[in-house]
Amino acid sequence: MSTAPFRIKTISEFHRARGLPKPEHPLISVVDVGGVKHTPGHERLHYVFDFYSIALKRNFSAKMRYGQQQYDFDEGIMFFMAPGQVFSIEFNPNQAIQQSGWMLLIHPDFLWNTPLAKKIRRYEFFDYAVNEALFLSDKEEIIIAGILQHIQNEYRTNIDKFSQEIIIAQVELLLTYSERFYNRQFITRKIANHEVLGRLEKLLETYFDGDEIIQKGLPSVTYIAEKLNVSPGYLGGLLKVLTGLNTQQHIHQKLIDKAKEKLSTTALTVSEIAYELGFEHPQSFSKLFKTKTNLSPLEFRQSFN
Repeated sequence: MSTAPFRIKTISEFHRARGLPKPEHPLISVVDVGGVKHTPGHERLHYVFDFYSIALKRNFSAKMRYGQQQYDFDEGIMFFMAPGQVFSIEFNPNQAIQQSGWMLLIHPDFLWNTPLAKKIRRYEFFDYAVNEALFLSDKEEIIIAGILQHIQNEYRTNIDKFSQEIIIAQVELLLTYSERFYNRQFITRKIANHEVLGRLEKLLETYFDGDEIIQKGLPSVTYIAEKLNVSPGYLGGLLKVLTGLNTQQHIHQKLIDKAKEKLSTTALTVSEIAYELGFEHPQSFSKLFKTKTNLSPLEFRQSFN
């Protein structure tokens, strides 16, 4: 079987492919996941949608891989996909298909001439949802389901000049609640979050103590995120909640700690320390050190004498 993904360009095409009635609006649709049909013989499928998909699913008897993360749907969870992102679904051919929940499909054309057209991709979960789904409580599910029902009711009524504005407002409300629930998840999932923080500290320690720092310079945020198997946006959001610092600030903090260690325990010159910490120009190192400590490297060293 080819590994090339199936590209679904329109919401109408999605409805046809999944055995659903024709959408009531060509550019936005609320889909009952329980009515989506699975085609026998397609046990493993790769997809790309050319529209936004916000899904709330439960009891989905299949495995889904989106980015680096595999999801199981025993609990109600939400995940968010932007146009052009690839995901795959793997069904067990010996297991009956069971699923419930909702999908909100929004074609980018529906957002034209609205502030949300630019704003929607700024919601970080369209990036880091690739690595972190949103687990909802029963109360939170009720809130989301209520908003989806309002959206559906609106496009089912007679479309008038207010319809788009009302639907856009409901979509923004849904996204705002999703931000709130994600922030709650960062706080409540302390064990997993602190495990990521521990891995970050170990990764930075190993990097700064090894040869990579000399060969490649300071690690980038993207490099750190890839090593931790999370997206840059997710990692930055998590660290900000846990520590008040973003990823770049953590990298600089580790750099300054290593610089202080070398300045206080070795006889290396400032230029030698700068080189060992991945700087081509000692002036750049000295400038960063003073910005972070209010002391030059030499002033810091002299404070111990």
